[in-house]
Amino acid sequence: MNDCLFCKIVAGDIPAKLVAENDNFLAFADIAPTAPVHVVAVPKTHYANAAEFADADSQGMGQFMQFITEIGESETSNGYRLVFNTDADGGQTVFHVHAHVLGGRAMQWPAG
Repeated sequence: MNDCLFCKIVAGDIPAKLVAENDNFLAFADIAPTAPVHVVAVPKTHYANAAEFADADSQGMGQFMQFITEIGESETSNGYRLVFNTDADGGQTVFHVHAHVLGGRAMQWPAG
């Protein structure tokens, strides 16, 4: 999608500090981190949100969960949080499915 920020990062049109990449997924450091470890992970194929991704490609969603879990394990030493914001009321601001991998400190609950 021409106007999608994350599609532009995947295409290399916008630079990002890469954390991990494979044929299907890309992970990069968040530009406005809310935790000492704050990585954003995206599928290279555009889906608007997590629900759309799961409906269209449940196997791919499972592979994505494995990808982000591996990032959490490699980037943190004492636990991490995985967050999907879905649609505007869920806090999603970039409408390309993405997961936030947060860690490096104790996480608080409720999140907000």
